[in-house]
Amino acid sequence: MLRRTVTVTAAVLAVVLGVQAGVQAAPTPGSPGAGDVYYPDYGNGGYDVAHYDIRLRYHPATDRLTGTTTILASATQDLSRFNLDFALATQSVRVNNRAATFTKQGDHELVVTPARTIARGAPLTIVVEYDDIPSTVVAAGFTSWNRTPDGALAVNEPEIAWWWYPSNDHPTDKASFDVSVLVPTGVEAISNGTPTRWAVPAFGGWDRWSWRQDKPQATYLTFLAIGDFDTYQDTSADGSPIVTAYNTRLDAATAAAARTSVERSDEITDWLAGLVGPYPFGARGGVVTGAGDQGFALETQTRPVYDGRSFLRGSNNSLVVHELAHQWFGDSVSVGQWKDIWLNEGFASYAQWLWSEEQGEGSAAELADYVYSTVYPADDPFWQVLPGDPGPTRLFDGAVYDRGALTVHHLRELVGDEDFFAILRAWTDTRRHGDGTTPEFQALAERISGVDLDAFLQEWLYTPGRPDRGVSTLSVPAEPKSWPKIVAAHH
Repeated sequence: MLRRTVTVTAAVLAVVLGVQAGVQAAPTPGSPGAGDVYYPDYGNGGYDVAHYDIRLRYHPATDRLTGTTTILASATQDLSRFNLDFALATQSVRVNNRAATFTKQGDHELVVTPARTIARGAPLTIVVEYDDIPSTVVAAGFTSWNRTPDGALAVNEPEIAWWWYPSNDHPTDKASFDVSVLVPTGVEAISNGTPTRWAVPAFGGWDRWSWRQDKPQATYLTFLAIGDFDTYQDTSADGSPIVTAYNTRLDAATAAAARTSVERSDEITDWLAGLVGPYPFGARGGVVTGAGDQGFALETQTRPVYDGRSFLRGSNNSLVVHELAHQWFGDSVSVGQWKDIWLNEGFASYAQWLWSEEQGEGSAAELADYVYSTVYPADDPFWQVLPGDPGPTRLFDGAVYDRGALTVHHLRELVGDEDFFAILRAWTDTRRHGDGTTPEFQALAERISGVDLDAFLQEWLYTPGRPDRGVSTLSVPAEPKSWPKIVAAHH
C-alpha cells in the first residue's frame, strides 16, 4: 500500500513538473465543422481566416473555371491538419511555403495536412490551385453554380463558396476579400465591394475585372456574376462607389422596371441608415440577372443580386428595400447559428412594411393585420412552422419571413417606438461586422426596454399555432414609454 502510494505521488509530481517545464499536448486536427446545429459539417475549426485572395479565369463557352485562392489565417489551436470547404477538383495545396498533402472527404471537405505542424497563434498562408467545370460538380445533392446563356452566377445561400473558392464556410468566420477574374473581352465579371480593375486588358482577347471588399464579409455573401451586362458607375453622397448592372438579355420593359427600382438603392440605403444606424460598408449598388437565371434575390454584401423576373410586372422597390435592409440584418450582423435565420429575414421583411408606411402606401400596422388575419387564416399550415427554429429544410419558409416580421411588429407595439428603434440601432452598432443569436438579441432588447420577453418570444417564435396578438400577459415597464410616430424616428 505504501509503495503504491509513493508511485502514484511520483507520477503526479512528474506531470506537474512537466506542465511547469512547458510540455504541451501534441498538435491535433481542427474540427471538420464550425458547430452549427443545422449544418454540423459547414465551416471548420482550428483556424480563423483574415483574408481571401481569389484569382480566376473563366471560359463561358465551356464553363471551365481555373483558379488560385490564397487564404491568410491564424491557427486557433496547435494544428496537425485542417479542413477547407471546397467541392472542385484541387490541383495543389501549399501551407506556409511548403507543399501540403490533401484528400477529399465527402463531397465538400478538403482535408489538408501541412508539411509542418502549426502552433496556436501562428500565421497560416494557404494557397490552393484548382481546375474544374463547376456546373457539373454535385455536393450535398445539388450544384449551386449556375451556368447562364452568357456566363455564370455564383449566388446562393447558404452554400455557394464550395463551387468557386475554398473557404471556412460559416458566417461566424468573416474576412476581407480580393476577387480578380479573367474573362473574354466583352464579358463582365462583377463582385462585391469596390472595383479596382474595370475591364483592364490582360492579353489578346481577355480582360481582368477586380473587386475589393475591405470590410468583414461572410463566405456565402461573396458573389460572382459573369455575363453580358450594361454597367453603370456613380458616387454616393458619402463618396462611396455605386455600381449597378443589368443583364442585356432583359427585354426593354423589364430592364426599365429593374432600373427604376435598383437605381433608387442609394436613396433607400440612406433612409434605412436613418432608421437603424450608419450604413456599415463602403460601396453600394445592385445586379439584375436575366429573367429566370436564378429564381430569387440575394443580399450579397454591398451589391444585392436580383433575378430579372422580379421586375416583370413593373418596379419592385419593396424587394430592393428587403435586400438592402439585409446589409444591416444578415450581412453586417450575421447569424451565429443558421437556426437564427429569422433575425435576418424577419427584420428585412419588416423593413418592407416600414417603407410602405414611409411612402403612404399602407402602414406597418395595416400590413401586419392583413398578413395575420387575411393572408394566413388560423388553420393555415403556415402557423405550424417555427420561425425561431424552422429546421434546415425550411430555412427559407414563408413563416421565417412573414411570421418573423409579425414578431418584429408586435415587439415594436410591446416596447414602443422609442425603445424599438433604440434596440435596432444598438443591435446593428454593438454587433457590427460580427454575428448574433436570438438569446443575445433578446438580452439586448430586454436591457433597453425593461420588458421581460420570454413569454412573448416563446409564443411568436417557438410555439405552433397562430399566436394571440394581445400583450396583456406580458410584463411591461412601470412607466410606459412614449410612442412617437415612425417619421420622427427617422431622424
